[in-house]
Amino acid sequence: MVSASGARKKFTRSIPLYLIFALPFIYFVIFHYAPMVGNLMAFQDYSIVRGFFDSPWVGFKYFNQFLFDSYFWQVVRNTLLINLYSLIFFFPSSIIFALLLNELRVQFFKRFLQTVTYVPHFLSTVVVAGMLVNFLSTDGLINGLIKWLGGTPKTFMSLPEWFRTIFVGSEIWQNMGWNSIIFLAALTSIDPQLYEAATVDGANRWNKMLHITLPGISTVVTIMLLLTLGKMMTVGFEKVILLYSGPTYDTADVIQTYIYRRGLIDSDFSFASAVGIFQSIIAFIMVISANMISKKINGTRLF
Repeated sequence: MVSASGARKKFTRSIPLYLIFALPFIYFVIFHYAPMVGNLMAFQDYSIVRGFFDSPWVGFKYFNQFLFDSYFWQVVRNTLLINLYSLIFFFPSSIIFALLLNELRVQFFKRFLQTVTYVPHFLSTVVVAGMLVNFLSTDGLINGLIKWLGGTPKTFMSLPEWFRTIFVGSEIWQNMGWNSIIFLAALTSIDPQLYEAATVDGANRWNKMLHITLPGISTVVTIMLLLTLGKMMTVGFEKVILLYSGPTYDTADVIQTYIYRRGLIDSDFSFASAVGIFQSIIAFIMVISANMISKKINGTRLF
């Protein structure tokens, strides 16, 4: 048993640690847990004057409105398609880039490539969107190149069929290098003796990558894939709202931008909260399902 004086001394010595812990604790309480009270709005005819606890209860009224809204399938389809394209093109790009970097033997060139590909991650989304608008404008760099090659310039930013390509392409450019850090870290955990034994057996680089490197990082790849599937119902809100316009609504309008317009612009807080809860429930179901499937297939799981 620890005496009261001993407990006080231990507490006094640990005060700096408690203070360090207090900052993230306060952050999560204020910005992650306290806002959960706002979920009550989804089941109320919310009024700012009456507040959370006095607004009339309407049950699943706003959930039904969203699910049976003619616009429902369009925003869900756009959200899923953008995330599906990101899963097909963006997710493997980080793995491939990490594998290619791992094969480089010239350290200076390797560090140079890492630096060049990491820098875009630190650019503000506003800056990236501004660069895209400038490059893809009718008198921008891309159309200038098309003219030089004898083609016809296009108004890329107002063409619905180009929005997903622009969005996913910019995501690859901005975040591919940064995301590859996780896979590069996983590559360092592979036992070098495996490569030495493979060399003795006559294996070339391709065989080593296929039979040693990829199996060695398969657990990390699976975990990252599960986390990515959990975000299938969310899209980078800031970039979408900076890039989309009226002509591109058909392919660019996603759940987050829909919530933004209904919740903040139209002040329909109850409807926006209902859509947000729906989005979270679907994401939760997808993570649980993917986790169970992964556990059965290769034994890797998040929890």
